[in-house]
Amino acid sequence: MALPKFSMKQLMEAGVHFGHHTRRWNPLMTPYVYGVKDKIHIINLNKTAPMLHNALVALEAIAAAGGKILFVSTKHQAKDIIKDAAERCGQHYVNNRWLGGMMTNWSTVSQSIRRLKKMEMDIENAEKLGLTKKEVLNMTREAGKLRDIFGGILDMHGTPQAIVIVDVPREYNAVREAKNLDMPIVAICDTNANPELIDYPIPGNDDASRAVQLYCDLFVEAILSGIEKRLGGAASKKVSSDMMETVADEIEEKAKEKQARVKVKTSEEREERREKMEQKIEEKMGE
Repeated sequence: MALPKFSMKQLMEAGVHFGHHTRRWNPLMTPYVYGVKDKIHIINLNKTAPMLHNALVALEAIAAAGGKILFVSTKHQAKDIIKDAAERCGQHYVNNRWLGGMMTNWSTVSQSIRRLKKMEMDIENAEKLGLTKKEVLNMTREAGKLRDIFGGILDMHGTPQAIVIVDVPREYNAVREAKNLDMPIVAICDTNANPELIDYPIPGNDDASRAVQLYCDLFVEAILSGIEKRLGGAASKKVSSDMMETVADEIEEKAKEKQARVKVKTSEEREERREKMEQKIEEKMGE
């Protein structure tokens, strides 16, 4: 299985080039805007195509290295599409509600997941446990609410290695947590988004179901291609294409840079604490 291919015609037919109304835009998206028609920004697909390809190469490389990928979109027209896409390629998703700390506070989230699994097991064995109908009903309601939130990450077992987002402004909390963890972000950036927050931005329509379906189909194919390379013993080989080289080395380099930044930050904090302590001691001695 090779890296998926797409054409400008496919992008046009899916309506990828339609942005938001001109009153809803982020000036940082200006380089990716072709023009305005009927007060609607038109996205430059000549910019979108190579950036979409860049994102596909990145997803393939991450999947080939055995990384987990999380799909995120809570908007009505995309939630079912990203759920189906994640399940097709054996990945994970959040499509109902993003809880604060879902990645940065994984220990607490994992406790809720364990609680949900135990609750569902107790419901199945209600007769053996001697639970009343009212107890089972209350547990079923609570389990349903928890499954709406955590259903797509029950088997994630830790934070993912990359995140795919549809609608950056709407999923800003997910973007912020991914940035805090230095996690690669692939995101659809409509004309109201900030592309500077995203590692692999894809300028395009994030409202049309056909456009979201096209993105997700391409993402799935890229991830499945990476998984096939890994299972076929090709994970260590470079993923190449006719447009650009693999980003596997880039991802590895970013991980090293992250470790270096953490060490520097820790060292600076220790030095700052030491200086404050010395200052307090001097003040006390002066008294």
